[in-house]
Amino acid sequence: MAKVHPNAVAPPPPEPRAAAEQEPPTVLTVWRKSLLFNCDGFTVYDARGDLAFRVDCYASRSRTRRDVVLMDAGGKPLLTVRRKTRLAGLADRCWVIYDGDADADKSAAATPTPLLSVRRHATSGGCKTLARVDAARLALPLPAAAAPSYVVEGSYGQRACAVRDAARGGAVVAEVQRKEAVGDDVFRLVVPGPRLAAPLAMALVIALDDMFRGGSGAGGWSARSLLGRTLSA
Repeated sequence: MAKVHPNAVAPPPPEPRAAAEQEPPTVLTVWRKSLLFNCDGFTVYDARGDLAFRVDCYASRSRTRRDVVLMDAGGKPLLTVRRKTRLAGLADRCWVIYDGDADADKSAAATPTPLLSVRRHATSGGCKTLARVDAARLALPLPAAAAPSYVVEGSYGQRACAVRDAARGGAVVAEVQRKEAVGDDVFRLVVPGPRLAAPLAMALVIALDDMFRGGSGAGGWSARSLLGRTLSA
């Protein structure tokens, strides 16, 4: 049987599209409010207006609360943000992001998996770095050069800060942007690509919100913290 187009040459494979073209940025609208009665937290919508993430914390437990759990729209725990303070005091605080619900299993043998550790940067005159984000110890069996490392620059209080990949020339992996014609309680979270997943980016926002809540300097602002008394900045 004769071949169909016997002399046809197979076309060359299509040129791979740039990563930015393959995956558009994730744009989220973050509302610093829980939809549940008598709760504090966050409500996060995607670009279509659908519920993407939520944080619901009972206001009556704010003084003793040790964790903030980020959930999906259906209430499934995705990540846990926990503030830790050593005996050295406030300057030695860090915020650890765990996989899933860190308190879901109370057994002694169960150990939550830490993913990222967030520390406030010791700011000085003219320094725009707010915090440093590193892979939590024991979280990833990677050499130091391969472990993720980010810096947060700008002003969280002014809703104008960016998370930059310290290992890739300072590329922006997430950005908090002010939303026009609304107050500080509603803002945008833009995640340009897959380097930092949207749930992790939102967990960083929760850590920053607790880290810089209640102060009056460097763009700080006043509102109730999800984890009780915190630093000011």
